[in-house]
Amino acid sequence: MSEFIGYRCSLCNTEYAPGQVTYTCPKDGGNLDVVLDYAAIRQKYEINDIISRSDYSLWRYLPLLPVKDPGGEGTPLRMAGWTPTYYPTRLAEKLGLRHLWIKDEGRNPTASFKDRASSVVVARARQIGAEVVVTASTGNAGAALAGMAAAVGHKAVIFAPKTAPPAKVAQLLVYGAQVILVDGNYDSAFDLTIQAAEEFGWYCRNTGYNPFTAEGKKTAAFEIWEHVILNLKRDLPPLAVFVSVGDGNIISGLHKGFKDLQALGWLQKMPRIFGIQSEKSAAVANAFFKGTEEIEPVQATTIADSISVDLPRDGVRAVRAARQTGGEYITVSDEEIIAGIGELGPVGIFAEPAGSTAYVGLKKAIALGKITPEDPVLVINTGSGLKDIRAAMQAVPAAPVIEPTMSALKKHLGI
Repeated sequence: MSEFIGYRCSLCNTEYAPGQVTYTCPKDGGNLDVVLDYAAIRQKYEINDIISRSDYSLWRYLPLLPVKDPGGEGTPLRMAGWTPTYYPTRLAEKLGLRHLWIKDEGRNPTASFKDRASSVVVARARQIGAEVVVTASTGNAGAALAGMAAAVGHKAVIFAPKTAPPAKVAQLLVYGAQVILVDGNYDSAFDLTIQAAEEFGWYCRNTGYNPFTAEGKKTAAFEIWEHVILNLKRDLPPLAVFVSVGDGNIISGLHKGFKDLQALGWLQKMPRIFGIQSEKSAAVANAFFKGTEEIEPVQATTIADSISVDLPRDGVRAVRAARQTGGEYITVSDEEIIAGIGELGPVGIFAEPAGSTAYVGLKKAIALGKITPEDPVLVINTGSGLKDIRAAMQAVPAAPVIEPTMSALKKHLGI
């Protein structure tokens, strides 16, 4: 905690002390980067001090986080992170790749990547004495906050669009959060959340608004580094990381994590980060293609609700994550996203639409020649397919219904 020394605006580079600001830059509204004292961290820790820890959660990286130990041992709050990284050989062969990994964030306590951010934000809320944490969400971020808050008896309020998938709304309610469905989209819920936080003194978790969300999400970069990068042969190209993008906070969090490791001298080759968006929610990709950091809002209608955002709140840093690492942005159709769910299932991975988005982005990158057989590649599945059963059922044929007789079975089997 002593290594958290302040914030830096991502737009104007103004620096602030830890207690000076809470959310965004007062000058221009820019997202704030958490600043750590890298020299102090290097003096206290070596790589082996981190990777030899027996805490198999994101909290093994506590020395690299801007919060105190939150307590809550034995609860879901302390189980977020350390998700499995698979090496799907058959899928790699199908794609013509020699090195392919898939990191499955659906294995988090509430079944999505968003547990990382919510656990760190809840830790921060407890540290500063905030009694209520509030967020806007299409489902995953809200479920993550509700679950992490419930684990330690903290109050949570969730604003979600009334169109959020029922499975995600059910999670919010079961965890005991105060759930308010908004007759509007994610962006309108986001704005209302900020107003409510200001009016009632709640601590706002909103993605791309609270700087601690990216600090939670960067822990996935630490795990990728520990699980994959440290074991790569030195003569291989840099790892290519594929991740879906909505508001831009996951991709910017990954970039922040890799930059932290590089600043510590623990990362030799910066991974190339590929941001994948649906064609029906492509505000960040549009800016990347134009060579600008000006994020123009779109009317998002993608089936991948987790990345359906009109105006990304972390768009500038999301553009930079790809541009500054030699990565790319790629857009895919909703039809490709649905098909991707069906392709990942046969290798044992049940992805939500946003997770499939990253995978089909990889397929397109291969077709465009942006990824070669020699490139090591890691795809992030951001959440479990159980989050959106309606989308999953579109990816596969319906199961047949037969009479409970052997004759009916044989007829169906063609025997």
